[in-house]
Amino acid sequence: METIIGRATEKKLLLDIEKSGDAELVAIYGRRRVGKTFLVRNGFSRELAFEFSGIHHATLDQQLEGFSLALTQASGSLPLAKPDSWLKAFEMLKQYLTPLLKNQRTVIFMDEFPWIDTPKSGFLPAFEQFWNTWASRQPKLVVVICGSAASWMITKIINNKGGLHNRVTKRIRLLPFTVGETAAYLKNRKIKLDKYQLLQLYMAMGGIPHYLKEIVPGESAAQVIDKLCFTKDGLLVDEFKNLYFSLFDNAQSHIDIVKALAKKGKGLSRQEIIDTCKLTTGGHATKLLDELIESGFIADYTPFGKTSRDKLYKLVDEYSLFYLKYIDGSKATGSGTWLKAMTGQSWTSWSGNAFESICLKHIPQIKKAMGIEAIYTEESVWRYQPKVKTEKGAQIDLLIDRNDGCISVCEMKFSAKPFEITKTYATELNNKIDCFQQQTGTKKTVFLTMVTTYGVKNAGSHPGLVQSEVLMDPLFDL
Repeated sequence: METIIGRATEKKLLLDIEKSGDAELVAIYGRRRVGKTFLVRNGFSRELAFEFSGIHHATLDQQLEGFSLALTQASGSLPLAKPDSWLKAFEMLKQYLTPLLKNQRTVIFMDEFPWIDTPKSGFLPAFEQFWNTWASRQPKLVVVICGSAASWMITKIINNKGGLHNRVTKRIRLLPFTVGETAAYLKNRKIKLDKYQLLQLYMAMGGIPHYLKEIVPGESAAQVIDKLCFTKDGLLVDEFKNLYFSLFDNAQSHIDIVKALAKKGKGLSRQEIIDTCKLTTGGHATKLLDELIESGFIADYTPFGKTSRDKLYKLVDEYSLFYLKYIDGSKATGSGTWLKAMTGQSWTSWSGNAFESICLKHIPQIKKAMGIEAIYTEESVWRYQPKVKTEKGAQIDLLIDRNDGCISVCEMKFSAKPFEITKTYATELNNKIDCFQQQTGTKKTVFLTMVTTYGVKNAGSHPGLVQSEVLMDPLFDL
């Protein structure tokens, strides 16, 4: 077995499941290439007794053939005949597992579960019967089912209204690596890069292990991005469409939403998304948004002082944001493409949005660096759109409402050197805080926290403006 980097919570849960002494049905879901299969294969203390993976867009006959081949390999017997139905397939699996369960804890794994459930195949009812009438009564059996189509896993398995209702005993939503896990993963692969370079890589491809595996020792962040994103055979040149079409049956609407959000770094409301993408209102739009959230591509934020009906949606998948900004439709390719792009104004805009997204995913680390990790808080965004031309609008991308009578307004700035607060920006910050206090009527003390890569160069030039600073280093805490 290979060593798992990071994933401390998930590793502990798998080992607890293995020791529980009860029949366990474990559902694991997360976007493509996030490391679900690797986690299952290496997260238990013993080898898997059986593993079968669904085949994308395969027929019922092909899926059953794959199942019989997997069972033949697991049992080490002569080739088994292909079953002619899923009911018979699970009967064969029971016969294989019965003698094993007399002696030891046994783990079986069914990967890409949604792909197995082909139309009119009878797979899900057969699995329901397998679990309800036999597997759930085997105290030494662990059944792990896994899928990249997060929305399918949620609807058909976790929130199942039929035979699998409330049958899942444990579930894991596997997210991309944090910044700290990414650094640990690359260090384990003998990749030596400083934190600023690691952040650049994370901003372009996120914490996706399959992408990070392409990095080799001795390459700078710019070289890696050039190689993966701007050369003819680069892994990430055509990954975007493959990614969405492998997860969603009718992926174009999902892609339209992602593209709309990529153009609005500050986020869009549900109605703005419906109008921009020309979606029908009601259940269809809600379903699309929920599927993108569950798959980890977008996130929703309830603005301060508002209800869930006023949510803002943001694109938080780093690779999607980078692809739509720099790769999609670009004629620029080859060595040096990214180094040239980094000198343009669009880089400042993109890097700012990407760094904000990273910070929003690492709020526990930011709170710890601020010394408020023990204080109950609620995090939100806030924006004010002026009603008359004489008013000024304001946007706060991270607002930490604290239970100690204070509110921390966080400004996040990505810079290659210590960040300098200009007179114009200082005025903007003061106006933003004043606007927030006036429009919300809050009685709490408002503190300004600057979250930057290398700190603020001239905070002393604006006394009383910045109450605390967080540099990039704490973002790397595990």
